[in-house]
Amino acid sequence: MSKANDARIKMAALEVEPMAYRTPIKFGGRVIEKSFLLNVTLTVESRDGKRNATGFGSMPIGNVWAWPSTTVTSDQAEAAMRTFAEEIVDLGSVCNEYDHPIDLSYHLSAEYEHTAKRICQRMKLPETMPELARLVAASPFDAALHDAYGRLHGMNSYNTLTSKYMHHDLSEYLDKQFAGEYLDQYTLREPKPQMPLYHLVGALDPLTEADVTKKLTDGLPNTLGEWIAYNGLTHMKIKLAGDDFDWDVARVLGVDKVAVEAQAKRGCKEWFYSLDFNEKCANVDYVVDFLTKLQKEAPAAFARIQYVEQPTHRDMKAHPDQKMHKAAALKPVIIDEALTDYDSLLLSREMGYSGVALKACKGQTESLLLGAAAQKFGMFLCVQDLTCPGYSFLHSASLAARLPGVAAIEGNGRQYCPALNKPFAKLYPGMFDIKNGTVQTGLLNGEGLGFE
Repeated sequence: MSKANDARIKMAALEVEPMAYRTPIKFGGRVIEKSFLLNVTLTVESRDGKRNATGFGSMPIGNVWAWPSTTVTSDQAEAAMRTFAEEIVDLGSVCNEYDHPIDLSYHLSAEYEHTAKRICQRMKLPETMPELARLVAASPFDAALHDAYGRLHGMNSYNTLTSKYMHHDLSEYLDKQFAGEYLDQYTLREPKPQMPLYHLVGALDPLTEADVTKKLTDGLPNTLGEWIAYNGLTHMKIKLAGDDFDWDVARVLGVDKVAVEAQAKRGCKEWFYSLDFNEKCANVDYVVDFLTKLQKEAPAAFARIQYVEQPTHRDMKAHPDQKMHKAAALKPVIIDEALTDYDSLLLSREMGYSGVALKACKGQTESLLLGAAAQKFGMFLCVQDLTCPGYSFLHSASLAARLPGVAAIEGNGRQYCPALNKPFAKLYPGMFDIKNGTVQTGLLNGEGLGFE
């Protein structure tokens, strides 16, 4: 089966760009101070060979988050993921199929596991690359493919998700519940005009002047109170330890105290928190006890909690006892690190998770499919990033702006890697010069993924 709108990958190339951090970020007991961006340029051509267009995709390599390991070092994981990205680009470059980006990506992803296994064997690593790491390393290629396809047709990529362009309905990728449905039913034809921005309060981030150990003089804020005033923040994501109950409670109370004072000064009466334990909680009882204590001791702070992210281990099959029903009865509990495919989404529902965190770093194709499933199942939706600067943040924001029901978008690249935003801030000031705690996602309505 073929369609006149089909495209073939003509060329793909990968470049690696250093990514310096303004301040370190800590999550899950790990600290990051530097990384790399994987940048992919990809050209597609039409079936008749008369037209071609070039797209671009970018994403931090994200090895510390995507491949935490006790046997593979961070440097080894980074090198393996970088090699994997190179091989996926090479694989795409020799793919002669004409198809829609969803199908091209879907078919090529069948080679991911084998490719990763070969790389890890060649590098003599003691374990193979996990699925999450494979998705992250391949995501800039997938983004560039969708971007190029939209540009080939002079359209926004989200408007090529119809039966006119796609070969199959969603039952091909999900299950029979989705027969006769296409992704245009689960995406918006125009981006939302604006969206709230989630600011990250990392475990190392100073809340007040008393917490500042080394004051930065680059014109950006040093403390949470200063950030709230600087950007007019209304949404804050709080990183927690997950294995230190008293510290976690004190951290939320400390954030809330600073926020109450800062918001009073600017006349803001409503704001929100999300809590991220980065899988460190031993069990659901930790989460329930934590939320119950907050509700009793600080009911206003508890009321401001919008959702809780992935509190226990990402390997749900290995930890079938870590069911979230009791915690989800108090606040939405979101699957994040464990969400890698449709099967994991179905399993998360069985285990009591009530929402999903979609991330462009898991791939545009996978995010669209899982976003559709989450909507059909009535799950809470949010979009988060991987400390995405510049182009990768615009990509993440365009995803959030095109998915109905997404509450807010996380964007912490401006906190930790602001230098990489400067070229893009000139083109899209409303996305990088944050006022009233929102980003102007209506700007992302161009061809391809929506931006230059």
